Amino acid sequence: MKDKEIEKLIKNETSRQKKVINLIASENFVSRDVLAALGSTPTNKYAEGYPGKRYYGGNTISDKIESLCQRRALKAFHLSPRKWEVNVQPLSGSPANIAVYLALVPQGKKIMGMSLAHGGHLTHGHNVSAAGIFWRAVKYEVDPKTETLNYRKLKKQALKEKPVVIVAGYTAYPRVIHWKKFREIADACGAYLMVDMSHVAGLIAGGAFPSPFPYADIVTTTVHKTLRGPRSACIFSKIDDRQLGKKINKAVFPGLQGGPHLNQIAAAAVAFREASQPAFKRYARQVIKNTKTLGTELQKLGWRLVSGGTDSHLLLLDTWLLGKGIGGKEASECLERAGIIANMNAIPFDTRKPFDPSGIRLGTAAETTRGKKEKDMKKIARRIDAVLRKRMRKHSQQNTF
Repeated sequence: MKDKEIEKLIKNETSRQKKVINLIASENFVSRDVLAALGSTPTNKYAEGYPGKRYYGGNTISDKIESLCQRRALKAFHLSPRKWEVNVQPLSGSPANIAVYLALVPQGKKIMGMSLAHGGHLTHGHNVSAAGIFWRAVKYEVDPKTETLNYRKLKKQALKEKPVVIVAGYTAYPRVIHWKKFREIADACGAYLMVDMSHVAGLIAGGAFPSPFPYADIVTTTVHKTLRGPRSACIFSKIDDRQLGKKINKAVFPGLQGGPHLNQIAAAAVAFREASQPAFKRYARQVIKNTKTLGTELQKLGWRLVSGGTDSHLLLLDTWLLGKGIGGKEASECLERAGIIANMNAIPFDTRKPFDPSGIRLGTAAETTRGKKEKDMKKIARRIDAVLRKRMRKHSQQNTF
């Protein structure tokens, strides 16, 4: 590379990634094939429009790349092209979600999604997101006793609010989601059921987590978390007389985006192919085994997990422990100095500020890609415990003077 300054920074980042234990639940390590596709010549091509309907010439191969990615996306989730269609152009998860609202929800009407403080995403209706600015946000929460979804209460809230879209699928909810119950709630109030499966998509493709496709109208997902693909996204739409796919395609382009990033779409196609292989099923199962082991070991060491455990690739660790521990920001910083990368995270009904919440979020997808197994997770749990307790002891000593 002629640009030595950037080359050095890239090498430094590569070195950093190799040296740390990555427990960021929304990160993973892509294959060499995904990287090769991402850094390839389709990045040079402008391809506004969709396969067969472009606004520029020279897109014969572009059409083939995008169509192949669409076929592979459907195959990865065992979907019939007669029942589902998919848009693979969204640049990331946030614009994918906004595109769905733009397509289906009149401005000023209601979207019902989980509160950010309880595990939802910014684009599920938070007031700082376009989702909360251009549409009315109805926020639901977890049960204060169980810290899990209360579907009876959800149904009552939906019947009262009558949202146009109900969003299921989260960024910081560690438990299985009962998609069928959400379908029943959506039917009861006449709403579309949109599932944002970004975090668990790889687990679903690998058969290790329940699939939302038998119940959802629209499914959005990123490709870069448990799917181990590039930073990209796609939107699946059920094929019926509502023409959901046509509306969503129009919302993505020209509604939100210009020309698609064809190199990104090519890399996503590679990732979807990899997710369709038998080895990926073993990977998905191992991810959940690792998360459960990590959580169980932390509990044995005296730590509290939100909802009491996990069914997925992530868990929420309460580091504040009713004022006896340390805040999430300090916990994540201490762990990073010890070579463990995690992110601070609010826990349900958190009394601390968002920039220094009461917990951290831990995920095992990236380290499972590196080959970690249950015995490794036990060692990591003990290391986390040692780092945090050392910091807590230092706090205790300081408070005695």
